[in-house]
Amino acid sequence: MITNFPSPTRALFVLPLLFGLFTPSLSLGEDAILEATRSEFQKIPIWVMDFPAVKRDTALSDNAPQAVVKVLKADLERSQVFSVAEIPGTQGEFQENKCVGLPSSQGPQYQKVTVSTWGRLGVGGTASGVQGLIFDACAFDPGHQDMLTGKRYFSLKTTDTLIRLMAHRWADELVYRYTGEQGIARTKIAFVGEKSNGRELFVMDYDGYDPQQVTADGYLNLMPAWSPDRKSLVYTAYRDRKQQIMRRDLGTGREEILVSPESLNITPSFSPNGKLLTYSAAQEGNSDIFQLELDTRTVKQLTSHDSADLSPSWSPDGRKLAFTSDRGGRPQIYLMDADGSNVHRLTYDGDYNAAPAWSPKGNWIVYVCRVPSEGFKLCRISPNGERRAQITTGQSIDDSPSWAPNGRHLVFSSIRRGESQLYMITVDGKGLEKISAMESHLSSPSWSPFQP
Repeated sequence: MITNFPSPTRALFVLPLLFGLFTPSLSLGEDAILEATRSEFQKIPIWVMDFPAVKRDTALSDNAPQAVVKVLKADLERSQVFSVAEIPGTQGEFQENKCVGLPSSQGPQYQKVTVSTWGRLGVGGTASGVQGLIFDACAFDPGHQDMLTGKRYFSLKTTDTLIRLMAHRWADELVYRYTGEQGIARTKIAFVGEKSNGRELFVMDYDGYDPQQVTADGYLNLMPAWSPDRKSLVYTAYRDRKQQIMRRDLGTGREEILVSPESLNITPSFSPNGKLLTYSAAQEGNSDIFQLELDTRTVKQLTSHDSADLSPSWSPDGRKLAFTSDRGGRPQIYLMDADGSNVHRLTYDGDYNAAPAWSPKGNWIVYVCRVPSEGFKLCRISPNGERRAQITTGQSIDDSPSWAPNGRHLVFSSIRRGESQLYMITVDGKGLEKISAMESHLSSPSWSPFQP
């Protein structure tokens, strides 16, 4: 039985500048800061050059340099900030312990882009004699000749997972330097996968790499949701035909029951500050929405109606909740204050709107909508109801949307060609990409917060 979910970041260190390739130090200099002003919709052209291996070792695979470039390109394209230029790779220059820019022979090439990035991999020792993996990365903006920056990443271990993590960190660094916002390349996605006769929880990288099984008890474990500190998952566990809401610490594997078994305990959701948990429960007849104060274990009932109230989702400021209710005869999206007051209907188009998810920036609520001749799709609506748009199209059944913490992307489950898998898409319906690779029925994805 799998009891924990270790994080590879525990073995990864970041140094602020490039010094000697095998002698990291913290005593020299500060980062130069790349600056650029772009409209929100104009992508920044970037040239991803080579990341050659300086020193080969049995622990460093032959295809590691190519893997870094592939991962970095994919991260930058998915960011919606950069547009990767299709320019053949070449090596940037290093001078002893520094990034020094691009070779003059490549001038015509780097003038086609706003920024160029390159680097190198090595396996060797630090000044103190500690052996490990070293990843050097550089960025150069030809529009600002003095704007050159670099990072060194060091790990005590040399694995494909850590090499990918270093590439993800560098992609997130570039996104941050040009936008001031965190990148999503190091985020995770929790989901449900069919395993033998049960449903188990898994966690994978945001791009579908390295899925790790979290639960392994052979029962039904459904509807995972992340804690704001990213340390735990809450979920519904079916035991003896009853549902209880569990919390599992991802570092230790420790589990606890938050909501005791009833006929229905589903769709748990943390408040933004992590102090409250909302969920749907059926204690008497139809389901209502309840709120659990985690420190005191005090329970408060937020809705009381002769209808099914489900799927509470918090606004990012913690003041409101979106939820699904059929109190008008059909499932629709409703809003209420966090204390259960001021309930009002939000959606009116269509006869089925459910599973709301409030965006991290607070400007949209995404939900599952039924569209004539297309079936179940993803739609979005502004919290004031004035703007609405359909996100997904085509012949598929789309369900369980979850926001990336940057508010630009969504992950969702979709049945296409008879198979339920996980997909990523931008909030404006672009860049549809299948990210799961497991040969199993996959559902209920939940995108993690940013790493603290």
